[in-house]
Amino acid sequence: MSKFIIRGGKPLRGAVRLGGAKNVSFKVMIASLLCEGRSRILNLAKIGDVETTRKIIESLGAKTIPCGERTVFIDPNGFSSYQIPDRFGPSSRASILFAPPLLKKFGKAVIPLPGGDKIGQRPLERHLLGFEKLGVWAKSVNNRLYLEAPHGLHGATYRFAKNTHTGTENLIMLAVCAQGVTILENAAQETEIDDLILFLNHAGGNIKRLAGRKIRIIGVPKLYGQTHWVIPDANEAVSYACAALITQGDIAIEGAKTKDLIAFLKKIREAGGEYESSSWGIRFWYAGPLQAINVTTKPYPGFKTDWQPLWTTLMTQAQGVSRVIETVYEQRFGFVPELEKMGGKFAYFNPKVKNSETFYNFNYAESDPGLYHGLKIYGPVPLKGAHLKTDDLRHGATLTLAALAAKGETIIENAEIIDRGYEALDLKLKELGGNIKRI
Repeated sequence: MSKFIIRGGKPLRGAVRLGGAKNVSFKVMIASLLCEGRSRILNLAKIGDVETTRKIIESLGAKTIPCGERTVFIDPNGFSSYQIPDRFGPSSRASILFAPPLLKKFGKAVIPLPGGDKIGQRPLERHLLGFEKLGVWAKSVNNRLYLEAPHGLHGATYRFAKNTHTGTENLIMLAVCAQGVTILENAAQETEIDDLILFLNHAGGNIKRLAGRKIRIIGVPKLYGQTHWVIPDANEAVSYACAALITQGDIAIEGAKTKDLIAFLKKIREAGGEYESSSWGIRFWYAGPLQAINVTTKPYPGFKTDWQPLWTTLMTQAQGVSRVIETVYEQRFGFVPELEKMGGKFAYFNPKVKNSETFYNFNYAESDPGLYHGLKIYGPVPLKGAHLKTDDLRHGATLTLAALAAKGETIIENAEIIDRGYEALDLKLKELGGNIKRI
């Protein structure tokens, strides 16, 4: 167990280079198992989720061969097991994404039920109903998911009842191995999914986005290993942008793309933050007092749920009362009690909506009726150091930013959780002038 010790109150200034996207890196590694021959993946994120994925691949008999700091070869030769060891279930949500390569090679799979961050339910039925359409039956026994395609995989039309990033990726990978044409409706639109599609198409796939949130996949008999460069991490970019503004600093973020951050940049401008874009990235700086701005999270291209904790923390330094409504994960306000220890002032509420099941992207009827999905943030408030804990990587990054803006010393327990999705966050913040150390 590690912890961050942070002394805040100093503006962050300088430049930082983004790492490879977390939500592409480990998924392209998994997709490489669908291919014949080696794949080479460049600009790989150096994070915990990538390391866990590497261990799972090795446990199945395939090979991962590092080549430099951010490059790995995935060699499917030796891929010989259809069962993922149980030890990988609690620590990762990546396990379910191994279903397509396992089903393609063996016609069956045994997968421990996935874990990950404690931000809400990640309903597997959004995956499994689509699997069923493509010829896969599933049952859950003793925290394991048993999958089998007794008559092979076949194309079908499937409409996701609610948006699902991982579910869309899973069905794409399964459909590219199926016979015939698959149409996915109400498919997720994240740029990370597009990068996975790019890899699969270069490997020999036939995948195309259509109008109206549709994706068409024409199954192919074989895929071949390819070289792929992972796109920069947009969520990391938002983290450093908020770090610049909450510490009243100035940070240039190399690799940040305006097209990936449109909803976020709009809110930054509304709040009075400043930024400028160029071919190399985006620079963010504090230009004066921030104004309270309301945000409602939505599936991409809306304001992403991964940005919400960072935005909520930033709004503690804005003038007025801002409101945040979380529609994607029902437990994403889990960091708020920790911010209250630092002096943050909040009030929970539930928005009045006509139809909760359509308004929320989680399964509202199955959620805890005692949970709140709206939050009022009162600002500006002086933040002070405190002893904090985190059980989620985004929440951990958020508390780190709050600590950098606070007066005095803050200790954040379970800092290793942040490493699941951020590459050397403490070292990068130190290079920007932050007083932070890991013990």
